[in-house]
Amino acid sequence: MSGAPERVGVIGGGRMGAGIAQAFAQAGSTVTVVERDQASMESARGRLTDGVAKAAARIESVDVAETLSRLHVTSAYEDLASADLVVEAVPEILDLKIDALTRAERILSPSAWLTTNTSSLPVTQIAEHLSRPERFCGLHFFNPVPPSALVEVVLTPLTAAEMRSAAGEWIAALAKTAIFVNDTPGFASSRLGNALALEAMRMLEEDVASAADIDAAMELGYRHATGPLRTSDLVGLDVRLDICEFLHATLGERFAPPQILKDKVAAGHLGRKTGRGFFEYSSS
Repeated sequence: MSGAPERVGVIGGGRMGAGIAQAFAQAGSTVTVVERDQASMESARGRLTDGVAKAAARIESVDVAETLSRLHVTSAYEDLASADLVVEAVPEILDLKIDALTRAERILSPSAWLTTNTSSLPVTQIAEHLSRPERFCGLHFFNPVPPSALVEVVLTPLTAAEMRSAAGEWIAALAKTAIFVNDTPGFASSRLGNALALEAMRMLEEDVASAADIDAAMELGYRHATGPLRTSDLVGLDVRLDICEFLHATLGERFAPPQILKDKVAAGHLGRKTGRGFFEYSSS
């Protein structure tokens, strides 16, 4: 397989799933997004329409009507049957991912590729539930997916060399850069990103500086595009908490979630998606 797959399935049409679907559609793939019910399907269609419109405003070559014509939303797993590649993008709950992937695998051709978009969960443990684990790996996309430059390819001991090569071709076709990592807790990106974010939160708890100034230290001093606290708001503080609780359990105390993070999640201040996290956001 060379370039983007002709037919792609995406399980989950939330922010990440819709972004992944959009990226493949912009690269020329026909994409089927599977959601759980009619309301979720309508929400996914809205995200796709908005995302493609925003891409067209940035990139002259993106044709809105043409791109949207390649995007289809359904609630039937059977509509994935002809897919060359399926990307699972359901929430970061291990049992939920295993259920979605095993359902998809039963429908797919034996020649199809299957992947999970996870930022921290054990890809090898998921692979052990599949009939064809050699045709499975992790594809960790970054939010927001369409303009992001990186995809982390997570390889298990069971992943075939052919899949590693194919994944590199898909990601190049999306005009993104692949990095290849072995399946370990947090991979490379989440481990480093969470270490920085958690230390920034501890500094805020200790009144070292304001949230804006802590972020500015990394943005201006180290040329990070966005500081660790605003990045956490973008990721979602509930998602950040789930990830660091997993890393705490597997890698030890250095990933223990700070109290300020637990308090914000308990209060429903989850970041940009709720309008308030470490910073406040307008509804527009």
